[in-house]
Amino acid sequence: MDRTTRTIGTATVVALTDGKGLFFQPARDAFPAVPDPEQTWLRAAALDPVAHATNGDWRLHFHCFAVRLPDDRVILVDAGIGPAGSPAAAWAPVPGDLPAQLAAAGIDPGEVDEVVLTHLHTDHVGWAVVRDGEGNRRPYFSNARYLLQRAELAAISTINPGLEAALIAPLRATGQLSLVDGDTRLAAQVRIVATPGHTPGHQSVLVETDDTAMLITGDLLVHAIQLVDPDIAYAHEMDPAKARDSRVRMLSDLAGRSSATLAVAHLTEPFHDRPGTH
Repeated sequence: MDRTTRTIGTATVVALTDGKGLFFQPARDAFPAVPDPEQTWLRAAALDPVAHATNGDWRLHFHCFAVRLPDDRVILVDAGIGPAGSPAAAWAPVPGDLPAQLAAAGIDPGEVDEVVLTHLHTDHVGWAVVRDGEGNRRPYFSNARYLLQRAELAAISTINPGLEAALIAPLRATGQLSLVDGDTRLAAQVRIVATPGHTPGHQSVLVETDDTAMLITGDLLVHAIQLVDPDIAYAHEMDPAKARDSRVRMLSDLAGRSSATLAVAHLTEPFHDRPGTH
């Protein structure tokens, strides 16, 4: 099976890896409250051995996902860490590789119809707006509408106030920012689902048909240890209780389907079959 592509009904989902590198703190510091830590960390390492270093470092991958629909519509979920000088450069490995990844998938940036920003952390919005040759900020996906939860924008001063000028203002200037409230259907097979907690307006994308589904998670879960135990909180969740409730709710939904896949932003492999499905 191609590790970068999955098919759900008539939709094709392509994983696009913008980069990889070390997180700014050890994994055990990012997940400080782990029940039965020795066995739980061993199980997490077995699910994602590349992420685990013997010295405790955590190696992240930065995945975005393109959803191709049969009418040639393209929906991009998240915009990666971005080019050199992007807001994520303070901590993430830049420049990212998304333009080359899109080209390899046969996708021109001008052909992207929607960009779903799962949330306003800098490693998910890096290519959304870039500087042109004159230094002006412009949307990289010139013909796309950019979808963001209204609750996320309302919390921007708490999440990252610098993104008001770096991201939101350029999208507003071109009329490409589209705010949504809660669950929103984008196509017959594709809908946004509100998954708050990691940030106040975090959203994920569900691609589904009949009893088969793929959940493009954003940061609903960020590490294999949350596949081992979805109750485990991540230190950088703004509301850990809400994040847990969103994670458990969505994973429970997938577990009830005959076939389900997770498309994850930060694990080494972009696609993971939901445990308990086939």
